[in-house]
Amino acid sequence: MQRRDLIILKKILSEIDIAFEMLGNADLDSFLVDEKLKRAVGMTVINIGELVKNITEETRLSYNQIPWKAIAGMRDIAAHKYQTLRMEDVYNTVVMDFPDLREKLNSIIDIEEA
Repeated sequence: MQRRDLIILKKILSEIDIAFEMLGNADLDSFLVDEKLKRAVGMTVINIGELVKNITEETRLSYNQIPWKAIAGMRDIAAHKYQTLRMEDVYNTVVMDFPDLREKLNSIIDIEEA
């Protein structure tokens, strides 16, 4: 793996941590009524997707257990169709998908830094 990809993976982990920190213990209903929180968490989803787009094809193929294309696709929807974006999907992405993504990225980083 190129060093640049490793740096990007660490930045993605940082964005995941930021999303978790911002979301805190907010449940879906609390999230949906907090406009600032929705926008802030939505931006972390966009940032992660943008970072994923900069990962080399070699790394994507080597670690195909990560849904790279889906992550980039979520970014495109969040960035270009924000007004029709379902905030429930953003919330569920952070709550349901980010923990698994974090675990997989940490495993990749452990392998590459060993």
